[in-house]
Amino acid sequence: MYSKLSIAHVNPSKTALFPLFPHRDFCKVGFSARPKLRFRLVVQSLGDKWRLRDIDTNAVQEQLNMWLLKTQSFLNEVTSPLVRSGHGRKYDPVNVSDTQDIDDIFMAEKTIQSSTPSGDLSLAAIVSIEQFSRMNGLTGEKMQKIFRALVPETVYNDARNLVEYCCFRFLSRDSSDVHPCLKEPAFQRLIFITMLAWENPYHEADDSNASSLGKASFQRKLVGEEAFVRITPAVSGVADRSTAHNLFKALAGDERGISLSLWCTYVNELLKVHEGRKSYEIQESPQISRERIICIGSSRKRPVIKWENNVAWPGKLILTNKALYFQAVGLVGQQESRRLDLTRKGSQVQKTKVGPFGSLLFDSAVSVSSGPGSETWALEFVDLGGEMRREVWYAFINEVIALYKFVNEYGPEDGDQSVFHVYGAHKGKERAITSAMNSIARLQALQFIRKLLDDPTKLVQFSYLQNAPYGDIVLQSLAVNYWGGQLVTKFNEAGYLLDRGSRSSDGVFENNNHVFDIDGSVYLRKWMRSASWISSSSIAFWKNASVKQGVVLSKNLVVAGTTLVERAAVTCKQKYRLVEKTQATIDAAMLKGIPSNIDLFKELILPLTAAAKNFEKLRRWEEPHLTISFLAFAYTLIGRVERRIQFLNIGPIFRINLLPYVFPTTLMIVGFGMLLLKGLKEQGRLGRSFGKVTIRDQPPSNTIQKIIAVKEAMHDVENYLQNLNVTLLKIRTIILSGQPQVTTEVALVLLGSATILLVVPFKYVLGFVILDLFTRELDFRREMAMRFIRFLKERWDTVPAAPVAVIPYESDDSWSAVQRKEINDKKSERTQRQY
Repeated sequence: MYSKLSIAHVNPSKTALFPLFPHRDFCKVGFSARPKLRFRLVVQSLGDKWRLRDIDTNAVQEQLNMWLLKTQSFLNEVTSPLVRSGHGRKYDPVNVSDTQDIDDIFMAEKTIQSSTPSGDLSLAAIVSIEQFSRMNGLTGEKMQKIFRALVPETVYNDARNLVEYCCFRFLSRDSSDVHPCLKEPAFQRLIFITMLAWENPYHEADDSNASSLGKASFQRKLVGEEAFVRITPAVSGVADRSTAHNLFKALAGDERGISLSLWCTYVNELLKVHEGRKSYEIQESPQISRERIICIGSSRKRPVIKWENNVAWPGKLILTNKALYFQAVGLVGQQESRRLDLTRKGSQVQKTKVGPFGSLLFDSAVSVSSGPGSETWALEFVDLGGEMRREVWYAFINEVIALYKFVNEYGPEDGDQSVFHVYGAHKGKERAITSAMNSIARLQALQFIRKLLDDPTKLVQFSYLQNAPYGDIVLQSLAVNYWGGQLVTKFNEAGYLLDRGSRSSDGVFENNNHVFDIDGSVYLRKWMRSASWISSSSIAFWKNASVKQGVVLSKNLVVAGTTLVERAAVTCKQKYRLVEKTQATIDAAMLKGIPSNIDLFKELILPLTAAAKNFEKLRRWEEPHLTISFLAFAYTLIGRVERRIQFLNIGPIFRINLLPYVFPTTLMIVGFGMLLLKGLKEQGRLGRSFGKVTIRDQPPSNTIQKIIAVKEAMHDVENYLQNLNVTLLKIRTIILSGQPQVTTEVALVLLGSATILLVVPFKYVLGFVILDLFTRELDFRREMAMRFIRFLKERWDTVPAAPVAVIPYESDDSWSAVQRKEINDKKSERTQRQY
């Protein structure tokens, strides 16, 4: 059914929606301002059927002017340059490049049936479906019929699924790193309209009737987080599934959503970053020609300084996909570049302080090393216009390090020939590198428009997933996405048989099974070298991974369903928000202002520290003969020792249990030791300085350094007390049922422990505890112990702190007049007594 809109027609043929961009060559590049033109129209009679006075010349002239205007604007956009210079650009909602009426959409005719069982389609949904249908070479009506034949009725009745199908079907045709159509401003607007359509697919009461609407404005519309997270990761290079929600937070800020102008600004800035990288490859020296340049740090206003032996060397810093290059500026020109590899195992980057003569005054640097024993670079990022530059570069470098940690842990080993058994698996490492580079590009774009989070590492994928709860499962799904593919040859090596359907008796996949993606791609079992694959969370996730939902267009695009990466990312986001909510209660419970002496405290607990270190050596079997001796002595005390005690070979046999005598014997030894020291001291045989606590004085320093040292010491004690208070508040929450689920679990554990202690003799429990303590670090138990500790830590992190109320201070002015009179009388009595 076709519904015509109220607009003047010269020929009543079946025309389509006025295209947001021409159907052919719609990926042309360009930016331009739209000139305001006026044309005069001369109309002639076309025969007896038409009369000149029956034609609305104003309406015809207005429409022709608009069509010619859009055509001229498109030609200008094709010939205009893409790259614009400049950094540090701040987003201005008033002076954006799309201030012209680009959001005005004129519809001549629509082919899609807008009436659905769930309601009438909104204008944004109609525009999105029609435009993507024509980009797919079909009409909206035909796409609607095809989709209805593909899916069940319940899926078809949700208009969001039709919007997804039309959009994802077009996007699935491209496999580039950055979608080429993003360069076209009209395509940017279409993606924005698609997000609006997904968010509100049905006609709302406050909207104008879509069937009689000739003009619609989307400039003032805002896209919400759910639609942004669903649509933008489908467009290559715009967002990642795991960090899309953080990207939305950075762009939206304090607003309820993202506007069209802000969206176009972000995409245009992202394109400029990618174009800038191409220029880097041409300008830079051939020394790094085999590597891909990510970003360059060098500017007069934003210099990079390398501190070496208390000497500051300004220069140019280059970050590639494998290393850091620093080229210092000498007195006679540029010096030779120095390279720091970031692909080695053990590479790390940390925030640090630098300053002249080791003063550590400037908190704007990072220290980077390639692993144990390698050179450490101290790089200061001076930013005269803000304070986030160090944090951004820290995120850049940390993302590259996290990338190769991910490759080494989840990817095939170098030289593994099995990658050629799976189609495209040999390109998996390159896909991971490209994903990390795109993450950094997005962070650069946000930096240029000054839309950053307090922690920029949340905006780069691998760095974020390293420390996020459930991040291991997301990394596993990414590994399957990068290295997974169709089997091209039969793979039967060392027990790695392809058996897609076999399961163990309890329903969990056996360890010798491969992993399959939703499109049938296989990730070989021999590539699962990470210990996270055998965790309970991983087994539970991959157990249900083969369940398909919706229409699978590719491993990255599923209509009316979710990909594996999206499923894991959603769970990760939910768990991370729970941790953030818990952390908010902890931050609210932290009180400040309790100074102490750190050095004295360390000296007082030195005996306990030494004892703990020695016990740790025994537990880790660093000296096996001492550990064996200790265990033999311990189990001798625990075990029952039989002694035959008879008088003249007559009488019963006594069995002596030494365990009850351990504690009294310990108290006797401590008491006799104290009396012995007292006697020796009275005799003067221990010296005059015995018993004094000696601490080493701080090195000579000026007043400023002393103030900084005192401030740091107070800060350390304050952090310790804050953590201690948080622990006590969490315990209070558990005991007082602040979180009923955790209280129930802890209570059951206590009841179970009490039952064990009542039923099982204590010596057997103690023997089991000692056995567990001394076998945790052995090879056959280390992984299991780490998983159990990780589980306890995750559960502890979800316990909120009990609320703390701070009562306002009441000064002397709030006292009553009676109290003041009593105090004054007492003072006068004391004065009279003195005289």
